[in-house]
Amino acid sequence: MDIHDYKAGQYKQQYQYKSFSPEPINHAWVFSDGDIQQLLSEADRMLGELNAFSQLIPDVDYFIRMHITKEATQSSRIEGTRTTIEDALLNRLDIDPENRDDWEEVQNYISAINQAIKELEALPLSNRLLKFTHKILMTGVRGEGKQPGEFRNSQNWIGVSLKNAIFVPPHQSEVVELMSDLEKFFNNDEFKTPHLIKIAVAHYQFETIHPFLDGNGRLGRLMITLYLASSGLLNKPALYLSDYFERNKTQYVDSLMAVRESSRIKQWLIFFLHGVVETAGNSIQVFKDILALKLRVQQDVLPRFSTRRQENAQLLMRHLYQDPVVSIKEVAELLNIKVNTAAALVGDFEKYGVLNELTGGRRNRLFHFEDYTSIFKSKS
Repeated sequence: MDIHDYKAGQYKQQYQYKSFSPEPINHAWVFSDGDIQQLLSEADRMLGELNAFSQLIPDVDYFIRMHITKEATQSSRIEGTRTTIEDALLNRLDIDPENRDDWEEVQNYISAINQAIKELEALPLSNRLLKFTHKILMTGVRGEGKQPGEFRNSQNWIGVSLKNAIFVPPHQSEVVELMSDLEKFFNNDEFKTPHLIKIAVAHYQFETIHPFLDGNGRLGRLMITLYLASSGLLNKPALYLSDYFERNKTQYVDSLMAVRESSRIKQWLIFFLHGVVETAGNSIQVFKDILALKLRVQQDVLPRFSTRRQENAQLLMRHLYQDPVVSIKEVAELLNIKVNTAAALVGDFEKYGVLNELTGGRRNRLFHFEDYTSIFKSKS
């Protein structure tokens, strides 16, 4: 099917409301549109460059952890949470009680990404995996009473009420069949649909089906990362679109609705592919900035430590790339040294401009590798 002939679906009359029933997507997708072809080519090129960077950088998994933390905060922010990257890196007891609900949602997102990517080693991208991931996302947080890990068996909607909804997804009786079609589409190699077109269409379809009672937005965005990993398009999960969606939230929602209301799928594909190009470029720059920061630390900071203290300084520095917020007690445990020795080491890191005191208190102080986390925050 050429995208110009695509029909998104139809509204069906239910009791006192109309729900939208999308057309199945498990078929060939043909596009002769020059705008899409040009953007697709650029997006593929940028992903290739990002892949190359992710394989060149030593200890890349440390930096991927920060990418995941940023993704979790930005994806949850779209849903209304206000947890920052710095907050997400703290322990639960270091978070103000009134902010812990938001913090828990972000932690669930981090856990869901990590566990789902690990599950991909044994499972294909499937409804089973989506349900598994959804359960992690929703357990113990707001919405945990709305069937975590199970497709909905009642009607949901987007808006203040069913009667005055902005959008009403398909009736619950259609969800299983539609999600089965989506699963087949994920794993159907017969039609040779380009991967980025495939995940763009799949993301639209998932958000339109809205198969769970809650958490669809977060899971739908996470699904993009899972597809890129499962398809082999990225060797490391270094591309996350939630920041792009959050900064362009109105256009994101409008583009999805344009497909549902008038089958304008080109508008959605252009928006999605532009996001891949922009986000991959930002991720590449993050890696470049990390390499520059590492070089500066190696040349200007670490040589200041004596030979006797060099090993501990290097071990702490390596740890900070994985976890850029630490306490003196954590440093002592990490390096198996006395608290006074750890305090002196942290003090030198602070004096040399690597760490900044975060809490302003005399006890249970936290120290932040701000130059590092600011790299991730600035690429927005």
